Amino acid sequence: MNNQQNNQFMPETDLMQSILDNLKRTVREYTTATTEAACPEVRQMFTNLTMDTLKLQGQIFNAMQQHNMYQTPGNALQMDLNKEIQTQMQTKQELAQFIQSKNVAAGNAPYVQKPNVDLHTPNYM
Repeated sequence: MNNQQNNQFMPETDLMQSILDNLKRTVREYTTATTEAACPEVRQMFTNLTMDTLKLQGQIFNAMQQHNMYQTPGNALQMDLNKEIQTQMQTKQELAQFIQSKNVAAGNAPYVQKPNVDLHTPNYM
């Protein structure tokens, strides 16, 4: 792949990234269509389109990576993952305590979802 020519519309890296992004979006659209299709033939058609698009997306990704146009992030260390999980669990606990303290301060019982319809009294009583 040529890096850039003077008469190009946009740099090749940007063009390839745009194509890759559009293929990712297209896969999402096809996947949604597959899950919503009621007709087995239509579902199969969108399944095939999804698979073909994923193959093309993979080919473009590989070509970009071979030409240093796409840098993947490094692997996360287990220690970093554990630290992030611990931070998120602590945040969750703090939020639960905050909500509980606000409910108690307001004199409210802990939150319980109310039914979306009133209880029905039978006519035969």
